Amino acid sequence: MNTDLYDEARDSTSSLLHNVVYCSRAAPGVTAHDIQAIIATARRYNAARGITGLLVFGSDIFFQWLEGPKASIVELMERIHRDTRHNTVVELSVNEEVRERVFPTWDMELVQPDDIREVLQDALRDAQAAVNAKALRQLLQRIDQADLS
Repeated sequence: MNTDLYDEARDSTSSLLHNVVYCSRAAPGVTAHDIQAIIATARRYNAARGITGLLVFGSDIFFQWLEGPKASIVELMERIHRDTRHNTVVELSVNEEVRERVFPTWDMELVQPDDIREVLQDALRDAQAAVNAKALRQLLQRIDQADLS
């Protein structure tokens, strides 16, 4: 690993973040009430574990950006894979050792499909870390390929 890529000494990994972007298809029968329940649970769960991010839901497809401590993100992804409201969970981007949060104040924000491009483009303009910019561009590309309306 090239330690020249980091501004600070590598002796403290507590400041490093793990980032996962995934999509999944909603299981048959998932309702608007289920989505609100997911958001409410995520806000409580994520705040207690240092996780931030956003969730987009449209046309029965979830797109989610998660960032936080690696152990917390891994545990959350295991929960999502077991969650019967999700089918076919596909990880689009996984980045370790990220130093910058893209959504630092969002425990979990539900973004409407009509607003996601603007939110991600704003985040892309503000992204300092190349790895985050790359993940944001990939997510924008995936969203362009899907009809979330």
